[in-house]
Amino acid sequence: MNVMKQGALFVRANLWIVPLVALLLWVLFRFLDPAPPRTLVMTTGPENGSYHQLGLELQERLAREGLRLELRPSRGSLDNLQRLVGAGSEVQLGLVQSGTSLLLEPAQRRRLSALAALYREPLWLFQRSEFEVQRLTDLDGMRVAVGSEGSGTRAVVASLFAEMDTFPDRQEEAFQDWQTMSHTAAVNALRNGELDAAFFVLPVDNPLLRQLISDSELRLVNLRESRALAARLPFLEHLVLVEGLLDIGASIPAQDTSLLAPVATLVVNDGFHPALTSLVLEAARDVLRDGSLLDRPGDFPATGPLELELTAEADYYHREGVPFLQRYLPFWFASIVDRYIVLLIPFIVIMLPLLRSMGPIYAWRMRARVFRWYEHLRRIDRLILSGEIEACLDQEISSLQKLEADLSRVDVPLSYAHELYSLHLHVRYMVKRLEAMRDGRSEMLEQKPVNG
Repeated sequence: MNVMKQGALFVRANLWIVPLVALLLWVLFRFLDPAPPRTLVMTTGPENGSYHQLGLELQERLAREGLRLELRPSRGSLDNLQRLVGAGSEVQLGLVQSGTSLLLEPAQRRRLSALAALYREPLWLFQRSEFEVQRLTDLDGMRVAVGSEGSGTRAVVASLFAEMDTFPDRQEEAFQDWQTMSHTAAVNALRNGELDAAFFVLPVDNPLLRQLISDSELRLVNLRESRALAARLPFLEHLVLVEGLLDIGASIPAQDTSLLAPVATLVVNDGFHPALTSLVLEAARDVLRDGSLLDRPGDFPATGPLELELTAEADYYHREGVPFLQRYLPFWFASIVDRYIVLLIPFIVIMLPLLRSMGPIYAWRMRARVFRWYEHLRRIDRLILSGEIEACLDQEISSLQKLEADLSRVDVPLSYAHELYSLHLHVRYMVKRLEAMRDGRSEMLEQKPVNG
């Protein structure tokens, strides 16, 4: 019973820690990242394009993991970038062609990060067979399609001509005179003879590319500057299309052909929850696992070529793979555990010194129940030393007797009982001392002669 009583006293003495722990938990929860959302909004590209098709495959794969991916079709990479950096935009991630983010203002680019390069999408230049284009300068005066407004094709072609300083006297005029149209419209115009040449940024398995290589009146251009341009523009790769790769039977291309290849990049803004990184990248790895004619299985997702920095979580994924807990637990459960582990560490660091202080505080509280009465005894000692005790002797004796009665009701654990009993002895000693002084005063009064 004494043990239970002592435990209750210990708890009461340390009740101060309860509101402190509650405040600490509130602060930690307040500044901890919120739980990952169950819905993401992704901007893709034209509904008949490869970006949107990839978005649909990611949507299906992520749905199996309990994450709903909403797709927003667009005109292309530049549109996607504007959505990602737009004020109040609900979009958190998008597909962007490498190099196009360089067209943004520095402040806008700082809001963006990359998760991965997803696949190569070469820049194809097709010409009518009656022409002989080998360099970009050969396109001067020709009817050329350079992609639709807001597309990555137009952005990369502009970067090429800016790097070459082509047509220095009339560069803007020459470029503006060229045709801005969608890839589908450009394919039809080129095959019908309405265009002399056209640029396309397409993955190798795109159906439009099949139409282009199957037309005997069209020919893929082998750009002689490809290697030099790739060296000067880090978001592009130099790619050699080996003879017959596109069609072995028809030997297309007829010779090894140099191409420039941007990559499709998965880009996020500051609204993207970092905990979803591994889930999205695992879905992308699953969708891209078979590779293509240009991308070997397992090559993507990759870390380059990119002009945006990887997020810290994406960098970890590319170096180490899926985070440890997610290898053994479902994603959503692992995410909760991971967040609370992060919460637990500062909580333990703060709580350890607080818990260590509970014993000393308890001991202080118990002793304080006894020691606070000694102040009364010290005050009487000072009165005695100063000679002022005579004026209040009876009053102090009465107060000490009352103190004795109060002490009998003081409850302390057995381990502190000796201090209580010591106080009893000291109070009794002081009472006897004062009583002796009172008795001595009475005797002196009795012995004093009476004036007759």
